[in-house]
Amino acid sequence: MRLILGLPTDHVEQADQFVTGAAIAEMARHAESCGIDGVFVTDHPAPDDRWLAGGGHHALEPTVALSFAAAATSHLRLVTNIYVLAYRPPLLAAKTLATLDALSGGRLTVGIAAGYLRSEFNALGADFDDRGPLLDAALDVVKLAWTGESVVASGPGWSARGNTILPRPHQQPGPPIWIGGNSKAAMTRAVVRGDGWMPFPTPPGLASAARTAEIATIDDLARRLEVLDRLCDEHGRSERPTICFSPISSSSEPGRYADELGQLAALGVDWITTMVPSDRCTSRAEWSDAVSDLAGRIV
Repeated sequence: MRLILGLPTDHVEQADQFVTGAAIAEMARHAESCGIDGVFVTDHPAPDDRWLAGGGHHALEPTVALSFAAAATSHLRLVTNIYVLAYRPPLLAAKTLATLDALSGGRLTVGIAAGYLRSEFNALGADFDDRGPLLDAALDVVKLAWTGESVVASGPGWSARGNTILPRPHQQPGPPIWIGGNSKAAMTRAVVRGDGWMPFPTPPGLASAARTAEIATIDDLARRLEVLDRLCDEHGRSERPTICFSPISSSSEPGRYADELGQLAALGVDWITTMVPSDRCTSRAEWSDAVSDLAGRIV
């Protein structure tokens, strides 16, 4: 399995340590030097105050943040985990993502999901109730735009009557698209339109809040993978999408964490995402030491 590490850019209360261009560059270089395969950031353009008070977090604009990581490294994968495509007009998203992929030399992996915060959709003028069908349509538009051919398509609030986006992404036919979410709808989207599937752990209570299916144990994940395999058969896909998962146990529990990684590998998980525990993240120096320790154990 390959490792994608979360950058702690949500720590806005310690902006001088984690939320500057120099900080992102330094952290990305350190991750690459430790043999880590990629870094990820999240996406919350306009989180609402109630969600933040309940444990939510801020986020930088993902492609801007990842551009600083790209400029400081040479082969590190740049992963959106995740990018809510429905928050943005699809052609604008296609241009933004293609630009990052082109300038990074083809290192972008686009994790995309439908999103679950109605309040954030409302704040951004995006349609929450129809977000699933709109996401499917937007994915088709983005892929078409990445071909460099003229786009003739329309959707709520936009109409392309023959519009072209250049340059094309460095990766062709485009950056890998990994679909986030545990629901059958997300899994079907991964099978039909994606290159990968990014399920995530849902401790008790989180599944309903995130409007997705529960994956609270490794056995839960195994059962979802069985569903994924059936969906591949139903839709004529010969191979599973790439699987990326975040371990349920904490990386600060070395023995348990190592055991779980072995279980995930046996299930066919290709990539894992992880974060350095926040209690070890009071400064960039402490974060770097924790990353070195983590990499020494699992890379």
